[in-house]
This record gives sequence, C-alpha cells and structure tokens, in this order.
Amino acid sequence: MHVVLAQSTIMDKLASGCLRHVGGASSSPYAAPLQLQRSVSTLARATGRSQRRGLSVARCVMGAAATTELKGGGGGGGGSFDFQRYLSARAGAVHDALDQALPVGIPERLCESMRYSVLAGGKRVRPVLAVAACELVGGAAAAATPVACAVEMIHTMSLIHDDMPCMDDDGLRRGRPSNHVVFGEFTALLAGDALLSLAFEHMARGCAELGLPAARTLRAVAELGSAAGAGGVAAGQVADKASEGIPVSFAMLEYIHVHKTARLLEASAVSGAIVGGGTDAEIESVRRYARSIGLLFQVVDDVLDTTCTSEQLGKTAGKDVEADKATYPKLLGVDRARAYAAELLAMAEAELEGFDAERAAPLCHLARFIAYRQH
Repeated sequence: MHVVLAQSTIMDKLASGCLRHVGGASSSPYAAPLQLQRSVSTLARATGRSQRRGLSVARCVMGAAATTELKGGGGGGGGSFDFQRYLSARAGAVHDALDQALPVGIPERLCESMRYSVLAGGKRVRPVLAVAACELVGGAAAAATPVACAVEMIHTMSLIHDDMPCMDDDGLRRGRPSNHVVFGEFTALLAGDALLSLAFEHMARGCAELGLPAARTLRAVAELGSAAGAGGVAAGQVADKASEGIPVSFAMLEYIHVHKTARLLEASAVSGAIVGGGTDAEIESVRRYARSIGLLFQVVDDVLDTTCTSEQLGKTAGKDVEADKATYPKLLGVDRARAYAAELLAMAEAELEGFDAERAAPLCHLARFIAYRQH
C-alpha cells in the first residue's frame, strides 16, 4: 500500500511540475497552451455552457446526432461545406503519397510489415489535420503532403509499438490482426523503428523537392521530433503504463493524454501551418485549437472504449478497464466525460474565429468529426 501511494504521489508531482511549465512563458512547443488545471466542478459547469452554445456533444458524443451535425451548418463555412468529400479527397491523396513513399523490396518482410500497418486505412485524422492547417494559413495542400505522410508514419509506429505484448498486448488493430501477430514481435518492433526514421527522411526530402524554405522545414521537423519523443508520445506512454492500477488525479490524467495523444495531433496541425507560411500568431492559434481537439480525441476514445463493442471499434474494446488504466470515464463518469468533450469542442472552435470562415471550415468540421465519431 505504501509503495502504491508513494508512486501515485510521485506521478502527481511529475504532472504538477509539467503543467506549471506548460502554463508559463516558454520557448518550448508548449507555449500559449490550453489551460489544463481544470477542476471537476469546472467540468460540471461545462454542460451548461455547452447547451447555451448549442453543442450537443455532452448528450450525444458518438450518438445519432453526429450525421446531422456533420452535414449541417453552425459556423466555419456553414452547411454548404461538404466535409465528407473533403476528408475523403485529402485522406485519399495522403494514402497514395504514403503508398509511393513506403519501401518495397529487400528486406522483404520488414517492408511488408511497414506497409501492412501504414496502408491499413484508419481515419487519417492527423495527416488531414496537417493539410487543413496548411490551407488555413493560405498554403497549398501539396506543401503539407510530406508533413502529412511523416505524421502518419509516426502515428503508425506508435500503434505498432503500443499493441505489442510488452505494452498493451492487443491482437487487433483497425479491424485486423496487429502487426506483431502477423509478422512477429522483433519484425514489428523494427518496422516501427524504421517508420520513425523514414518519417523524418521523407519529410526533409519532400519539403526540399517542393522548394519550401529550409527554415520552415527545420522548424516543422523540430516540432514533430518533440512530439514523438520524450516531450510527447514516449513520455505519455511511460506515464500511462506507470499509472496502471494506482489512483490517478485529474492533473495526471491530463499529463498522460496531452503527451500520449494530444501532442502529436498538435504537432500535425502546427507543422502544417508552419510549412504553409503561417505567422507566429496564426501558428499559436492553430496550436491551441489542436491541443483542444487532441484531448477531445482521447476523451471520446475513452468513452467509446467503455460503451462500444470490439466489432464497432475495429480494436479490442474494454482493454483500458481490463488493464485498470486511468481514463476520463473512470475518473469523471461517462456523463461528465461527455460534458468535458463539449467544452473542448467549444474551445477548439473559438480558436478558429479569427480566420477566414471558408478556410476554417475543414478544421471546424474536423473537430466535430472527432467529437461525434463512432469508432
């Protein structure tokens, strides 16, 4: 008991220190952050604010209203914007670019393993986010394609490693057997490593071939590097595993998911805005928007894991409960988790108000897509 309490105390101190750093003035990627020190009473009030703003997330995250909301208007370009067509076109273009970028040949099994997971489909939220953020600040979609490919490679690496027996030991991903089940553990591990390396190589070469300014490319590479390592995904994964089976505070839960999930989504959007030529002010608005939808993505993910089946999700449902992981529904309850989702959606949309409505439409609808997704 004393060991568990001591570990919990250490984790909370880690989270508290990180959040103070995030909230202060800094030249790090966490400058101008989302306000993370949020109490449960604040979350309870979120429901009322959400209802006043006409948001339906608190009641129907993953509910039937999703289809109506995505088709309808409500800011960000109104009802004339066809988000599903936009998403399909951008995701399809990224898929084709990934198919061209991934290696074929020797070592054959390693290449097959890399291609198996990257080309397995998925929502492609991160690469589409990079493209949409680039377009938001006036850049061309093509300028963000190398970034979009790199982001998806990094994300896929994290999924391959996350599914392995030493991590979450999950045999199902995107509706089919996980990489290590098909190719074996050592090949899956090396495929993830190779994807991480390829991401930065492809991004550097691709941006150079497009003639983008070297300073933009370097800044975007640094952003993604920070998100993938000890300042992002790796830190979140370590904290996530260390928190299994022990009491976790809200601050610690936020620390885990800011790093494990939100940071890469944030870096995707920020890198897209950078290569698109956004100003510092525009980039920071994009950062705050993306931080909000990054946490929103995780809150929705946690609720879905609690309320949906494996067949609906395309991955094993209930794994977080089985592993005694810290989740938003576990800490707050499903209703308050949904209320928090509504608040995060409102915060994300607020960051887009200073941009051209037509350019902001994809990001506005993308936030709603994340909020109302079914899997």
